[in-house]
Amino acid sequence: MPDDWMHLRIGRKPTPAHPLMGLTVLAVEDSRFASDALRLLCLRSGARIRRADCLASARRHLATYRPQVVLVDLGLPDGSGVDLIRELCEGDIRPPAILAMSGDLDLLEEAQEAGAQAGLAKPIASLGVFQSTILRLLPDEARPSGPRAVDGDEVTPDSIALQDDLAHAAEVLGRDDKTEAVDYVAQFVGSIAQSAKDTRLADAAREYARCRAKGEGLEAARGALSIVLKARLAEAARPI
Repeated sequence: MPDDWMHLRIGRKPTPAHPLMGLTVLAVEDSRFASDALRLLCLRSGARIRRADCLASARRHLATYRPQVVLVDLGLPDGSGVDLIRELCEGDIRPPAILAMSGDLDLLEEAQEAGAQAGLAKPIASLGVFQSTILRLLPDEARPSGPRAVDGDEVTPDSIALQDDLAHAAEVLGRDDKTEAVDYVAQFVGSIAQSAKDTRLADAAREYARCRAKGEGLEAARGALSIVLKARLAEAARPI
């Protein structure tokens, strides 16, 4: 068994109920809402999770810790997750399991070309899909022995985390009108809208991306995105 799996000692071995027991997962994810889903998935699976919200934070983590599983979101505030995946694959100490996360299937394909061993399509909510995708990458010794029922349950992230994401996006959009900043906000909002099944927010993000690709109507699309964000925050602030 590779050294990276040697920590799966007595008392920390995987079980059918907790098939990822003993593993440390580093989630490189800027969305608090998506991160909470990953936290719940890891908790239900028996894995320990650490989070990095950008490339710089991930690199600091990886300089100190050696996670067995690294989940990398491909749209991060300080660059592309594909670059981090490439670094991990070309580095002296490669994590045993590297997975990409995105709602864009083309980006997942690009990440796998860069060296990711698997891709998880967002939104990631299915416990069975999460566990099975990671287990396929583990050596036999690191998998639970005996039959394991595939759990079809889905996790529900904390709505407060979603509000935090929306507030962050609105704050960035309000303070920085540079195209690069708005591009980041649009893809960030599109990702969390997909996870939250918020059609109106997703449509506003897609419209901005469409206008960006055409090079016209950007101001109107940016304004529309800002209006939807403010409306969602106002709705969240209303007393029940």
